[in-house]
Amino acid sequence: MENAIVFTHNLLGENFAKTAHGLLRGTERFNVVAVIDSLHHGKDAGEVLDGNRINIPVYKSIKEFIKNSDAKAQCCIVGVAFPGGILPNECRNELLEGIKLGFSIISGLHHYLSEDIEFISAAKDHNVKLVDIRKPRNVSGLHFWTGKILNIKTPIIAVLGTDCASGKRTMARFILENCINNGIRAELIYTGQTGWMQGYKHGFIFDATPNDFVSGELERVILECVDQSDPDLIILEGQSSLQNPSGPGGSEFILSGNAKSVIIVHPIGRKYFVDLEEFEYEIPDVIDEIKLIESYGANIIGLGINDENTTEDELIKFKNKYKQLLDIPVVIPLTDGVDDIVKNIKEKLLL
Repeated sequence: MENAIVFTHNLLGENFAKTAHGLLRGTERFNVVAVIDSLHHGKDAGEVLDGNRINIPVYKSIKEFIKNSDAKAQCCIVGVAFPGGILPNECRNELLEGIKLGFSIISGLHHYLSEDIEFISAAKDHNVKLVDIRKPRNVSGLHFWTGKILNIKTPIIAVLGTDCASGKRTMARFILENCINNGIRAELIYTGQTGWMQGYKHGFIFDATPNDFVSGELERVILECVDQSDPDLIILEGQSSLQNPSGPGGSEFILSGNAKSVIIVHPIGRKYFVDLEEFEYEIPDVIDEIKLIESYGANIIGLGINDENTTEDELIKFKNKYKQLLDIPVVIPLTDGVDDIVKNIKEKLLL
């Protein structure tokens, strides 16, 4: 496991840094020893993320990390999903400086550093690697949907949301960890670049796959998971949301992934979809989203609440209302945990 630093520019506390957030909550591929963030330097990264110390310090720059940290690292991970997936000019020099200091760069941006002349030259001069996680695989190695997934008997749960950056991947990881702690042999299928960075065994990167092959690649990784890991339960990491016009997603997991059960995550403190505020494009009511999911033939077995921009009273009111209305577990994952949802999974899908 390589030691890594995570670069977030000055966005560690923002949704844009959700890759960093995922890595700070846990990764089996890297040992994260520091975060590089010019706005939050001097703090513990966990305090910025959730208010709890995790003993991962934040430094102002890579030079400051080298100067002041006893830890060593081999790579620098770009922990921010910048708008459009393009590396801003103000960040170029920081990453190029990292290359000059001997760090390989691992990036999940749509801007491929391994095809950027300046980065190619710097990496060659300093003998480091440029790893672009979102680079599409060759079409010859991609798959069409075959229908073989319909023969799978292993329960498949999709973790979907009413918006992007709502906590789907975090919920999926919490469910996975809780299942394993309770003796359930669960596997998580990653569908984003952060999942690869966290080290899950099975998955593919949804938005780096040509549309014609998304359904087939989803089926392929589920079939591989069953064949190679033989789990009791499969958890699918969802992407965006069914009704988000800038990135409608979710139906693939239910239809092509044959997920008959869904855990939904809802950010109750948001009125508009992320990055669509200027259009006043409202997030649907969670009941509307649930009805749409059910129309695809899936059942809701749990509801997670994203608690950003909410008061304790608002959270309690929402939680009590929808627990009674839907008759399913409703939890705030970061504070409640997910015991109630896993208990429901065991009763409904595994007994």
